Amino acid sequence: MNTIRKLLNGKSGLVTPDGQDVFENKFEYLRKASVAPDQAYREILSTVLHAPGGGGLHICDMRGNPGELGLRASASEDYFGLVYIGDTSSFKKLVEEEASGITLEDDAIRASLFAGINESSTSINILIGAKKFMEGWNSWRVSSMGLLNIGRKEGSEIIQLFGRGVRLQGKDFTLKRSTALEGKHPAHVRLLETLNIFAIRANYMAQFRQYLEREGVETEGDIALPLRIRANDDFMGKGLLIPRVPANRNFSRESYVLLEPNQSSRVQVDMSLKVQALASGAQGLSSLVARSGGTTFVPLESLDFVDWEEAYLQMLEYKEQKGLTNLVIQPDAPRKILTMTEPTRLYTLVADDSVVVPSSFANVTVLQEVAHAILKKYVDKFYRQHEERWDSQNMFYSILEESDPNFQDYTVKIGRSETALIAAVQKLIDEGERVYVKELQELPSIHFDRHLYQPLLIERGDKVRSQPPGLNNSERQFVDDLRAYCQAEKDKSLSKIELFLLRNLTRGKGIGFFEKRGFYPDFILWIKHDQSQRIIFIEPHGMVFAQPYILDDKARLHETLPALAKAMSARAHVSSVSLDSFIVSATPYEDLRNRYDDGTWDRKRFAQAHILFPERTTEYDYLKQVVK
Repeated sequence: MNTIRKLLNGKSGLVTPDGQDVFENKFEYLRKASVAPDQAYREILSTVLHAPGGGGLHICDMRGNPGELGLRASASEDYFGLVYIGDTSSFKKLVEEEASGITLEDDAIRASLFAGINESSTSINILIGAKKFMEGWNSWRVSSMGLLNIGRKEGSEIIQLFGRGVRLQGKDFTLKRSTALEGKHPAHVRLLETLNIFAIRANYMAQFRQYLEREGVETEGDIALPLRIRANDDFMGKGLLIPRVPANRNFSRESYVLLEPNQSSRVQVDMSLKVQALASGAQGLSSLVARSGGTTFVPLESLDFVDWEEAYLQMLEYKEQKGLTNLVIQPDAPRKILTMTEPTRLYTLVADDSVVVPSSFANVTVLQEVAHAILKKYVDKFYRQHEERWDSQNMFYSILEESDPNFQDYTVKIGRSETALIAAVQKLIDEGERVYVKELQELPSIHFDRHLYQPLLIERGDKVRSQPPGLNNSERQFVDDLRAYCQAEKDKSLSKIELFLLRNLTRGKGIGFFEKRGFYPDFILWIKHDQSQRIIFIEPHGMVFAQPYILDDKARLHETLPALAKAMSARAHVSSVSLDSFIVSATPYEDLRNRYDDGTWDRKRFAQAHILFPERTTEYDYLKQVVK
């Protein structure tokens, strides 16, 4: 109890060379929540050790599981910890020699504690080992590591060990921490996402920290400064419309989808690079190296080598991973999808012949991987087609209001070591005016008076970050170009129309298309003339890795929007609203034309496909094509 009291008070007696208590700035959440030391002690006993009443320590040799020693309190039947080492006999002998009062016993009944350590039902909260679990072990649960006499020399093992705790499952299996995701998150969730490392005589810790700092990674955490946005009230009264699915409607709750063969869901799968990776990385496949390959398919006789039960289980796992709760997959679905033949075949495949006609067990393993890849891609396309059809039938126009999720306040994040910068930014926020009317250096922003709220932050280095993230270079250039265009044309082509811009956020906030593919165009532009509105979705981004136009749903969005607008207008009984979209390619014209490489893509064809380049010359002004 006294130890907990000292820790909460930041007076543990453990001090750094400069005299600062190691725990001085720790446990901030507990202190702010006014958690009393005795309360914290009782909750540790109950939650971590499964022993509300306390008790002595028992070490149990798990007889059926070599190398495992279970830890439990005398008053509890549940194990709270596991010692996983090689020589348990020597360890138990040391315990006996120390006469520490620890009770040694055997457990010949329990199953392996280590095997179930990743299960949600496990009682194990503490794992102690001597490198035994370092290799070949994956877990989402690691949150704290204590290192004793480990990492005395730099090497791959210590990096691998850190990797055990850095990985994170993330919301909706994104594998990302909340700082990389849009939207609001539970308070203090960052505490659960932080890997804490404690060390005694682990020299490499200091080297590791120095390395992180050299690479610009903040090792002391961030200071979070709230920054409210200010909406333009005059603009909010213009009756701007925005397309959304009603908040009380949900495709996954209201519609069940049965996976079945469908010609409109035909997919193309390129396995050439994937097979090369398998060949070089999977044990036993080193002799198989795929060449670039050509368009092919899996012959029916080769499909006899496919493990259909495994394929079905893979599809179920993929469904769970993607959160497709309303998708029904029957056991015979994999076979039905893959055995369709021309002209109704549901896929095209780019792969080497050795992949689709296996001649060894290694090739059969790769063929199974090919089958899984085709089925997963088919699931994606089949499901999203049904979702998009449902969206088009249920989307409606609503008046844009300040309560729209796109109007989200910022959280500005600055490393704790940047004390002068923190003070300067805090001063700007406290002043409460300059940040909304000017462009700033301390808090990088771009001021555009036709944007629906201020400020509009931009990315500039790693010292100042924000959530939602600031505009990247291509997004900032678009806003800068649009601002200059409005200034130049305000008494000319723009004299009879009104133009409004809104930064469109991502999943959970912004207006999205192809929900499962996560396409949320960066900006929404309104062009208003009398009672008519043209709503344009604009996405500035690089296209170095873009698919061919015929397969690029983002680029082809403008083809589907007129039909969506027509259906929505019919439901709303309006005829003066249209929807449109453009890609503004950060990839230069010559580079993208060479990538498309069929000899027919010139500026005119790109413009017809609503792919524009951010050029503002006399003969070519991409913004005139957007606004016209």
